[in-house]
Amino acid sequence: MPDGGDADTVRVLSSIEAVDAPSWNACAGAGNPFLAHEFLEALEASGSVGDGTGWRPCHVTMADPAGRLVAAAPAYLKSHSQGEYVFDHGWAAALEQAGRTYYPKLLVAVPFTPVPGPRLLTRPGPRAQADRLGLAQGLVALAERVEVSSLHVNFIGEADAALLESMGFLIRLGYQFHWMNGGYACFDDFLQALSSRKRKGIRKERQAVAGAVTVHRLTGQAIEPRHWDAFYHCYVATGGQKWGSPYLTRDFFHRLGAAMAERVLLVMAEHEGRFVAGALNLIGEDALYGRHWGCLDEYRFLHFEACYYQAIEFAIERGLPRVEAGVQGEHKIRRGYLPVATRSAHWIRDADFKAAIGDFLRREGPAIEHEINVLAGFSPFRKTDEART
Repeated sequence: MPDGGDADTVRVLSSIEAVDAPSWNACAGAGNPFLAHEFLEALEASGSVGDGTGWRPCHVTMADPAGRLVAAAPAYLKSHSQGEYVFDHGWAAALEQAGRTYYPKLLVAVPFTPVPGPRLLTRPGPRAQADRLGLAQGLVALAERVEVSSLHVNFIGEADAALLESMGFLIRLGYQFHWMNGGYACFDDFLQALSSRKRKGIRKERQAVAGAVTVHRLTGQAIEPRHWDAFYHCYVATGGQKWGSPYLTRDFFHRLGAAMAERVLLVMAEHEGRFVAGALNLIGEDALYGRHWGCLDEYRFLHFEACYYQAIEFAIERGLPRVEAGVQGEHKIRRGYLPVATRSAHWIRDADFKAAIGDFLRREGPAIEHEINVLAGFSPFRKTDEART
């Protein structure tokens, strides 16, 4: 890695606290809340990542000759593939069967967060492209130095994908579901854009929820510690069923609220004075990001109301262009969330293993594109000027 008085200096940090928040955030920008120093610090300080979790922080930063941070990447040494949402378990099994070791691997990503965005973070300016290249080279140098099997950069934007592909990374396609704001003035405007059957179905779902629970939409100072405690109970109840052990600690949510409350939308459902469900969203400059859901009791359609319809209403009120609802869940389509392609980049040390994965991706890519097109064909939006009812 370059390191000298007349060259940029690349460093590997074992904690996000080793870099000051303003410098990191100057590279991360304000658009994506998950890249903020405060979010990453909450993960580490709460014990959600770090010792014993399989996520060992090794963030890579680059400073100019004057010592000013000009580029950064959130990076982790991983001893498993959990909490990533780009599934490479088959790759790991194949390499293990060949008598070689897949873990640890190096991952550039936001833990437990399948939100697309930049991963090679640079300060805006005329040298930004060169800094991104230098940072990417620093990541590869780190992967080579610590002799990991592979380096993965998940949920990247198109610019990062193009740069990494030019460096020999393999690009993998995926998809998730986003709702796009068509300039709606209110939720009913959105409903009018849907086919009659889908519109009526959503109205019935919302009416059923309204008759069963009271829904609260909280942000900023309106979110109190009691809300975080209630949400955590819901999150653990549901996460324990899905994953066996929820990734995030109670302390993480309290730290998130203390550091980033103005960038949080917490949707809580109350029944007879008791919170029974909740959905956590983070607010970006141009999107609302739906993240975690949990419930204590079963209420018909409550998941759709708390996670999808409340998010749409909030985005319309704030004038946000889209809501990102994450991976999986074809049921999102009928509720206005359509498939959008995502990308990840993969550097593989072993030449033969890289060739095998490259062959797999060349076959998988067209299948993913076909699946996106098929799913988009189930769009609930009106295709004709049918009567509005």
